[in-house]
Amino acid sequence: MSRGLLPLLLYLLPVLLLAPRAARAQDTDTEMAAIRASFEYGKYAEVLERAAARIDRGSLSEEQLADLHELAGLAAFNLQRTKDAERHFSALLRLDPERSLDPFVVPPPAVAYFDKLKQQMDSELDFLRQERRLRQERARVEAERRERERLAAEEQRRRAESLARQVTVRTVEKRNFLVNFVPFGAGQFQQGRNSLGIVFAATEGALAVTSVIAYFAYESLFETATVEVDDVLTETGKAVYTLRYIPTNRSRQADTWRLLKIGAATGFFTVYALGTADALYRHEDQVTQTTIEERPPASPATPKESGPTARLQLYPTSGGLGAGLTLTF
Repeated sequence: MSRGLLPLLLYLLPVLLLAPRAARAQDTDTEMAAIRASFEYGKYAEVLERAAARIDRGSLSEEQLADLHELAGLAAFNLQRTKDAERHFSALLRLDPERSLDPFVVPPPAVAYFDKLKQQMDSELDFLRQERRLRQERARVEAERRERERLAAEEQRRRAESLARQVTVRTVEKRNFLVNFVPFGAGQFQQGRNSLGIVFAATEGALAVTSVIAYFAYESLFETATVEVDDVLTETGKAVYTLRYIPTNRSRQADTWRLLKIGAATGFFTVYALGTADALYRHEDQVTQTTIEERPPASPATPKESGPTARLQLYPTSGGLGAGLTLTF
């Protein structure tokens, strides 16, 4: 068998398998239409015979079977063959207990006969109705179960696809040990504890600024004065000295600024020591973080760039023949 014939056979195989079924369905529809046409033309004996033969052959849907029993029952009633009419109408009601004849199409005697038969079969039809409701309920429950299973399978498939796209990323961070000795919460910031780092940075910053302001305020209280005293060791017998002092009237201010300067500096170094001790206690030389990320969708493959190509063209001219060369990069 040639390699080209095998794909053709694989393509035609489903068609060949389904063709007989489609042909039978078409033949059934054609025969049903013919039986109905015969009934409309009043060929009741032919309708009764053909409908019974078609029912005996089987391969009918429930709706088609009910239609054939109705046509056969009406044909038998019109032929005054009550036993055949009762048999077909009873079969029709057993198939569809809620069936009724259309009074605008069916003559009143046939409708009355059918309703009377329906009343006689009332107990049996009630049982059939209950059985039909139970069957429908079971079908509904089964359909809901299949739908739940389908949704569960779909959700599982989506989860599997999501897990297949996920990538585990491990980030290794190396931390410098000396950063722990840097003030203003540098060690805490390196360790990712930003809230505590902000507390240390703000506290140390406020204390440092206070100490600097107090220092300059204290220094601004000093005054300078020149004093000349006797000194026998000099040629002139006089010595000049420059004195730096705080006036007596500013002594209280000087004490206040000096205490504030010393207190703020002491507080700064105390908070700095606490921050350094905390950073050293929590220090880790290497920290590994694991995260799960979605793998980006694969981009479509880009076509490979072709190399330069050359094309020779010939064209007629008024004096003969011309040639042209085209280069494509």
